[in-house]
Amino acid sequence: MHLTREDVEKVSLLARLRLNNEELDTMTQQLRSTIEYVDQLAELNTDDVEPMAHAVEISSVFRADEPQSSLERSEVLAAAPHSDGECFLVPAVLGW
Repeated sequence: MHLTREDVEKVSLLARLRLNNEELDTMTQQLRSTIEYVDQLAELNTDDVEPMAHAVEISSVFRADEPQSSLERSEVLAAAPHSDGECFLVPAVLGW
């Protein structure tokens, strides 16, 4: 794919960017280089490459998500600054 200055002008218009002539020339060259690099990558044979979500192996650092008993309501509400014995009481946010 060959990227033209007109293409960059159109993209900058859609992105609501005001680029002067020098910036348009710079962006055209930089985007053209990026597209050429992606085209090079597309030439590689990836038939034997297994799809992956990350380039390196990752593992979760969090504990397993297993069901367990929760705290008692009275215990939780006792730690709240304000409650009515059944719910937390908080100041009105919307002013209704």
